[in-house]
Amino acid sequence: MAFFDIKGLVTPFTALTQLGKAPHTVTFPYHKKETAERYRGLHYNNIEECIGCGNCSTICMNEAIDMIHVDGVEGGKGDSGLRPRVDNGRCCWCALCVEVCPTGSLNLTKEYIYVTPDADAFLWTPGVSNPEGKEIISFNSSVETSLGMYNRIPMPELEGKERVKSFAEVMLYYSEEEAREEATRCISCGLCTEVCPAHMHIPEYINAIAKGDDNEAIKIIYDNNPLGELCGKVCTRRCEDVCAMQVRGDAVAIRWLKEYAVGRAETADIIKEIVNPEIKEPNGFKVGIVGAGPSGLTAGYYLALKGFDVTIYEANKYAGGMTMYGIPKYRLPMESLDKQIDYMKSIGVKIEFNTKVGKDITFDKIYKSHDAVFVGVGFQVPYKMGIKGEEAVGAFPAVNMLFDVNNGKTPDIGNKVVVIGGGNVAIDGARVSRRLGAEVTIMYRRRVVDMPADWEEIEGAEHEGVEIMPQTIPVEIITDENSKVKAIKYLKAEMVADDKGGRPRPVPIEGSETIMEVSSVIGAIGQEADYSFFTEEALKEIEINRGRMVVDENMMTGMKGVFAGGDAVNRTADAISAIADGFKACKSIEKMLVK
Repeated sequence: MAFFDIKGLVTPFTALTQLGKAPHTVTFPYHKKETAERYRGLHYNNIEECIGCGNCSTICMNEAIDMIHVDGVEGGKGDSGLRPRVDNGRCCWCALCVEVCPTGSLNLTKEYIYVTPDADAFLWTPGVSNPEGKEIISFNSSVETSLGMYNRIPMPELEGKERVKSFAEVMLYYSEEEAREEATRCISCGLCTEVCPAHMHIPEYINAIAKGDDNEAIKIIYDNNPLGELCGKVCTRRCEDVCAMQVRGDAVAIRWLKEYAVGRAETADIIKEIVNPEIKEPNGFKVGIVGAGPSGLTAGYYLALKGFDVTIYEANKYAGGMTMYGIPKYRLPMESLDKQIDYMKSIGVKIEFNTKVGKDITFDKIYKSHDAVFVGVGFQVPYKMGIKGEEAVGAFPAVNMLFDVNNGKTPDIGNKVVVIGGGNVAIDGARVSRRLGAEVTIMYRRRVVDMPADWEEIEGAEHEGVEIMPQTIPVEIITDENSKVKAIKYLKAEMVADDKGGRPRPVPIEGSETIMEVSSVIGAIGQEADYSFFTEEALKEIEINRGRMVVDENMMTGMKGVFAGGDAVNRTADAISAIADGFKACKSIEKMLVK
């Protein structure tokens, strides 16, 4: 018996009931529906604001984001030069990439339709493939809503009025809990490593701290920096200037985290136990080093690890160079520096103290008795102030005063001091003078914003009661009948735009001449190196250009086998650059001698 399916026959005709009704689908591109205001559509990236940190790529669980080079994007300081490319076939539009973008450059748009027969076209670079997306941004992150942590854990420190009473260290440093929390802010973009002169493994040691493995952090730091604690206290921290988090908030406290890690190793023996350095068998080569500053110490340390017989010749009774004699002990305590030097000596670095090259031993003798020589002399000779009366009793360079104070002496500066200059040496001279009981004024010819000193040091000086007089040009030191400082004459200045596009220059204001009574005038307008220890024969081969030795890409001077680094070579004039020079010179010396 055959059955007739009435339902199957009638069902097609039910579609007639939809005639005249609005369709559920649309025909693209003729019709388009409006999305909700916060609809998460396709990506848009502001190419100029993006720094190529790669945090979006790291967070994507679908592996839908790659970092690529983009035409017209060169990169540079604080910018990797890469930009995110999204695979829209993998993307699920969860917006995690947007939530963790430290600059806020990456967004989602209302755009939800993208039709093409070309499969490769689904790999697109937001902001390049869809420049019009800027007009239809629908989802972005703010500092308040982002998953990133933009606020730095504050560094505890002594209060200004309290710290001028002694030379006790100003910074109190992070506790374990504070260090762990601050370390978790790092997104491991690596921009810091690129700008660091020594290319320290910054994200790696910060991640070790975040995971609670402080010993591993110390090992990582010592891989290419034997003065990590010194850098943790006084580094100029250019790494923090390019930190991705500082675009919309505070940079990760890279310097302080380094100090936290290495500072927990309280003795040289503990450092040696943790680092457990591999010291190679003696290779038969001898290297002489002139100067126990950061560059000389670094070269000596890594050369000793590689089996070289290393001797450093240091003119003073302590090692450290300008970090020892130029940095006040409230910033870099003696026991901290001693610990780091003792560790180096424990692995075989020999230091001949109170041995001035050119006086106690000739450079020629060092050169002839060693297979290679590294010169790491600092800038210890101060410039003259260039004003009338600077030979007066009570007028002296800041570097000389700092040297004396760090040597345990107490210079007679009286009760009212003027410091001339705007760099870190000027700030150090002013803050030390406050600790010696004086009222202190810094005279700087430009604006405060133009001061080359670290902003943190400027703030520290102000908190300690140092007055800063910007746009002030000293012209004469006035003396009494005993040729002692009595007053200083100065002019006020106005800032005039530079016709060639340079920074504004100070021009004295007519009729602004003023006299201030003072007891001492301290000059801090720069220093230079002393090359008098070189023989005439050596100076025929070693080129000195604008006060600095000229070296090649291997850190070698024009005299074969003589290498150089630090302040007397590079113009950045900071400890980390000197450390980088010493590390590079070590590699070059090994390459030259060990076949």
